[in-house]
Amino acid sequence: MADFLDTKVSEIEARLKELRPLVDEYQRLEAAKAALSGVKGASPAPVRNGRRRGRPPGSGSGTRSGTVTRRRRRRRGGATRSNQTLELVRTRPGITIPELADAMKIKPNYLYRILPSLQSDGLVRKEGKGWHPAG
Repeated sequence: MADFLDTKVSEIEARLKELRPLVDEYQRLEAAKAALSGVKGASPAPVRNGRRRGRPPGSGSGTRSGTVTRRRRRRRGGATRSNQTLELVRTRPGITIPELADAMKIKPNYLYRILPSLQSDGLVRKEGKGWHPAG
C-alpha cells in the first residue's frame, strides 16, 4: 500500500511540475488583459446575451481592481429618510447625528451621507457637531 501511495504522490508532483509554467502564463495573460482593458481606444470585449465576454459577472466595467462601479438608484416616490431627518432637525435644532440615528432607529452611517446632501441643497447647516435648519 505504501508503494502505491508513494507512486501516486510522485505522479501528482510530476504533473504539478508540468502545469506550473502554464499556470504562470495564464496569470501573466490575465494581468496583461486587465491592463490593456483600461487603455483608451482598446476595443471592448464582444457582448453576448447582454454580458461582456471575458469577465465574470460583477467584475466591474473595465476597472483593474475588479470592483463594481455602478451607482445606486434612488427610490422613486420621495426620500422619506431625508424628509424625516429634515423634520427632526427643524423640531430639535442642534441635534447630532447619533441623536438623529437614535430617534430614527437607524445606524448613524446612513445619516453621514444624507445630511451633507441636505446641506448642499441649502436645507440644513452644521454648527459644531449639531445640525440646524437653514434660514
